[in-house]
Amino acid sequence: MGMEVDCTPEELSKCSYEERCVELGEVKDMRLEAEAVVSDVLFAVTDMHVSHSLSSGLDMAYINLETREGKRYCLELTEAGLRVVGHGFDQVDEGLSSQYHETVYSLLDSLSPGYREAFGNALLQRLERLKQNGQ
Repeated sequence: MGMEVDCTPEELSKCSYEERCVELGEVKDMRLEAEAVVSDVLFAVTDMHVSHSLSSGLDMAYINLETREGKRYCLELTEAGLRVVGHGFDQVDEGLSSQYHETVYSLLDSLSPGYREAFGNALLQRLERLKQNGQ
């Protein structure tokens, strides 16, 4: 007797990673999530990479960030979201209590005016390309 599933493999391939985790009852691998976060916004920061010296796992990952203003942060990524845990690469300050942000965009918007400008410029360029392709 086969295993019952709520959707077919074809439907599953159309689902996002997060939707598959919910549907299959899987735990998200925060290391993979961290890599996705980095690739999403790398265009708008000076440097951003998953930490190699701080241990990451299924439930937590650390990301090093340097904003366009030259400020460095260590970010923690968990199911609760992203938050600043240190003011330097690979630094975790246990006494630092910062708020969680649901998205990397929200976090960067609060930390970096240069991010807001880069994001706005990228959006304008994309709209221009769409406009050119539509004519």
